[in-house]
Amino acid sequence: MKTLPILFAIILLGTVCSVFAQPITPTLQREWIYEQAPFPECHASTLAETGQGIIAAWFGGTRERNPDVGIWVSHHMGGRWTPPVEVATGLPAESGEQDGPGKRLPCWNPVLYQIPNGNLLLFYKVGPSPSTWWGMLKRSADGGHTWSAAERLPDGIAGPVKNKPVLLPSGVLLCPSSSEDQNWRVHFERTTDWGKTWTRTEPINSGVDDGAIQPSVLFHPDGKLQALCRSQKSGFILQTWSNDGGNTWSSLQPTTLPNPNSGTDAVTLADGRQVLIYNPTPPIPGKFGGPRTPLHAAISPDGIHWNTLAVLENEPGEYSYPAVIQTADGLVHITYTWKRQRIRYVVINPNQ
Repeated sequence: MKTLPILFAIILLGTVCSVFAQPITPTLQREWIYEQAPFPECHASTLAETGQGIIAAWFGGTRERNPDVGIWVSHHMGGRWTPPVEVATGLPAESGEQDGPGKRLPCWNPVLYQIPNGNLLLFYKVGPSPSTWWGMLKRSADGGHTWSAAERLPDGIAGPVKNKPVLLPSGVLLCPSSSEDQNWRVHFERTTDWGKTWTRTEPINSGVDDGAIQPSVLFHPDGKLQALCRSQKSGFILQTWSNDGGNTWSSLQPTTLPNPNSGTDAVTLADGRQVLIYNPTPPIPGKFGGPRTPLHAAISPDGIHWNTLAVLENEPGEYSYPAVIQTADGLVHITYTWKRQRIRYVVINPNQ
């Protein structure tokens, strides 16, 4: 007779484990951008809404830092994703390398931005490492099907380093950026002519005890801006605020959100709420970072108090470097790295 309670407990435990093994999310779509590709690894996806639909980009190759890593794109057309196409490489003819051995170099961190009623911009980096890379830019007049020749950005200008730029009411395209050549330091770059000319702030942190990179910019009432940043050592997402259109910023301060030294992204919704995609885990003591799982979407009315909107992944593995946008229909679109093998695409309704 004792076997029945034991059997019931085993069945109940298996049911609970099965439930919690599945992502909890108000998902409308959840799919791979590709299942097979001519490269084994991928990372650092980005996405934008064009007049023709959603386009995604990422870097892919043998592995991060390998010279064969290029920038790949795919379009969501007819209810499915097109096969990946390589649109930028670090080959000498298009790397922007001014002096050097003329060898192919790895590409890094693409960022897409659709100019309102204009070209689609593709920012990315080329160089041996994040401490030595430089900014590059391509333009497309047809939603990302064909691209201009590569342009090297001015020295000291990386472009948006991981997360999308934002268009200010003044007409300034504000690019959240950072550098890793002298500690991890955050700065912001500005262009009023879609990348032809640039200005930038000085780093807002020293990076000695407050190392941070890869900010994303959020809008608040009365023109106030907030930037959320990946933290190197603090164990929490760091934030900074601007009251003058991104010209000056407050010192970096920790939020209440854990960060295992992993990339995040955030977006301000049309109704003023904020959405953040991040790994809600702290670093492992004595380690460079922590587990990049689970992956959550959080929502906030004010950028300070956050609640879980969706659990995107909660299995073992790496789920990281998310990108998030809101499209004209109000839906939230998310991409992220899935175990460095594929790019996952998720669409959620922020009002469910």
